[in-house]
Amino acid sequence: MEWKEITLKDKSWMTQKMREDDRRGCEYSFCNNFIWRNIYEVKVAELCGCCIIKFDAGGEDCFAFPIGNGSKRQAVEQLLKESKENGKKLRFDSLLAEDKELLDNWFPGRFAVSEERDGFDYLYTVEKLTSLAGKKLHGKRNHIARFKENNDWHYEPMTSENKLKCLEMNRLWCDRQQCKWNSEMEDEFCAVQEAIEHFEELSLVGGVLYSGEEIVAFTIGEPLNSDTFVVHIEKAFPDIQGAYPMINQQFVEHECQGFTYVNREEDTGAEGLRRAKLSYYPEILLEKYSAEYVGE
Repeated sequence: MEWKEITLKDKSWMTQKMREDDRRGCEYSFCNNFIWRNIYEVKVAELCGCCIIKFDAGGEDCFAFPIGNGSKRQAVEQLLKESKENGKKLRFDSLLAEDKELLDNWFPGRFAVSEERDGFDYLYTVEKLTSLAGKKLHGKRNHIARFKENNDWHYEPMTSENKLKCLEMNRLWCDRQQCKWNSEMEDEFCAVQEAIEHFEELSLVGGVLYSGEEIVAFTIGEPLNSDTFVVHIEKAFPDIQGAYPMINQQFVEHECQGFTYVNREEDTGAEGLRRAKLSYYPEILLEKYSAEYVGE
């Protein structure tokens, strides 16, 4: 196999392969792999009619499940062969339930599978995130009401003009977090910069929230599959009450209609992020698994 670094030239064929599978997992997006490519050393190859993505996981090679309408089983067998030749154990990450079942059927007892709770995606209905109806989401509506009361606000789509102001807002957001800055925040900063700088080439959709003339929040996403829109990035100044729920609701209302679900990605095991995502009461917690080859 010829592994290569992902470039924008790969967008067309990789996106086509992902459409053939129509997956709801957030990893199955060209954008996600492109904006994180330097951080996770993402490489790509075409094998047996499938798209194969390889990335670094704690210093070891790890793979996404073969993508597309080619022969997935033959692709896995080829990956097994290459791994053995290199003296390594084949490891898959971010497997969906149907991928796990295929491995169990094709190679019974030869893969050790474990649940990845930190990688579960949170999916909500577009209707719920738009209306925020019901007793459980009363607190979200209150925060939005406070935001509207305290701010001369407006929402607008992200464009090639205002995206530059979003870059500045992202830098300012980071400056305000210096007291708790860490390597994960540095990585995220780089990914956000990539998404904004290549906004048009990646065919992304964005929304920007203003208080007066100041940007206080923005978000970026894209259609993920036939019924799901994925939100890759969401930034708001945490000291402005209601800014996060406001950009969430406004973005879905203006940009996600026509889809059934919004995938707001995983929580990575961060306690605060998990609480925030659970507080919107997801319709689906999309299960993910890892699998490592253990032999005959």
